[in-house]
Amino acid sequence: MMEEQGFEGLSLSQALPLSQDDAFKELWSVLTPCISTIPTLPVPQEAWTGGNVYESFSQVLNEGFDENLFELSTEMPTTDSVTPPSSTVPVTTDYPGEYGFQLRFQKSGTAKSVTSTYSESLNKLYCQLAKTSPVEVLVGKELPLGAVFRATAVYKKTEHVAEVVRRCPHHQNEDAAEHRSHLIRVEGSQRAQYFEDPHTKRQSVTVPYEPPQLGSEITTILLSFMCNSSCMGGMNRRPILTILTLETPDGLVLGRRCFEVRVCACPGRDRKSEEESKAKMQSGTKQTKKRKSGPPAPAPAPATTSKKSKLASSAEEEDKDVYFLQIRGRERYEMFKKLNDGQELLDKENKTKTKVSVKHEPSSGKRLLQRGERSDSD
Repeated sequence: MMEEQGFEGLSLSQALPLSQDDAFKELWSVLTPCISTIPTLPVPQEAWTGGNVYESFSQVLNEGFDENLFELSTEMPTTDSVTPPSSTVPVTTDYPGEYGFQLRFQKSGTAKSVTSTYSESLNKLYCQLAKTSPVEVLVGKELPLGAVFRATAVYKKTEHVAEVVRRCPHHQNEDAAEHRSHLIRVEGSQRAQYFEDPHTKRQSVTVPYEPPQLGSEITTILLSFMCNSSCMGGMNRRPILTILTLETPDGLVLGRRCFEVRVCACPGRDRKSEEESKAKMQSGTKQTKKRKSGPPAPAPAPATTSKKSKLASSAEEEDKDVYFLQIRGRERYEMFKKLNDGQELLDKENKTKTKVSVKHEPSSGKRLLQRGERSDSD
């Protein structure tokens, strides 16, 4: 005898019969109540007795089965076709737009003590590292609600324009801010947001537009540049441009202004030297054009003997004049003193040789007699 546990606690306590047919009948009688408890979909009786059986099954399946379950959507994602927020090569031309977008800078001069100064002739801002540079914004009419300013840095030269302007590793490691890799920062506003374009990797900072205060027509933005133009691993002496755009909340550009930036230790000195260099180049170009276009200069008249004598006398007078030279450093002074002493010695030797050569010599065929000598005729 063997006892086993069946479906729903049913027990089989009987010996297996010798006939397999009898065993199957016994097993079927036990399993029939269990199978009858399985839930099934209600099917009308007339579906089995008359009509099309296939249509009946279709009706049942349609009520409890979603035919679109395995169908693929025909609409493909269009992420790659969406226009990126910024162009691969940013535009650097000025565009005032319908709102008359303009920029103005405070006049600081070229003193050595200034931390930020702007050159109108060069359209260039000179500033110190991490020092605030005020930028005044002027618009002609009221802007749309939610308008923002966006500041982006790009390289000026075409061979570098594809690269992203970032801070050097040294200054990044010293900074603990979350946006420490950004070169441009907006100071004095808690609503400034820093972005990195997912397509071009260019970095920018935005700040909401604030209407001018009562009695004023400008809005001031405080920018600071967090790396020197000469930093290795960063700008590395490559000139950069700052693009300041006026945009809607959706990124539509309403106006654009661009200016060059140089971050250095002495903005006033660098501005003065670069403005002077540009003025010299312009004056040299004008003189060259005049020489090419003008008639040939007349040949100089031959100098007269009186002029030659005057020049000779003036040269002698200059040789007698005494000049004083200020020299910084003892070692350098000793070097120049040796040079002067050597020149003085050479002058003395030259004078001695000149006196000897000028000494009176007798005419040919005659000889001066010394004391005690007799002439040949004697």
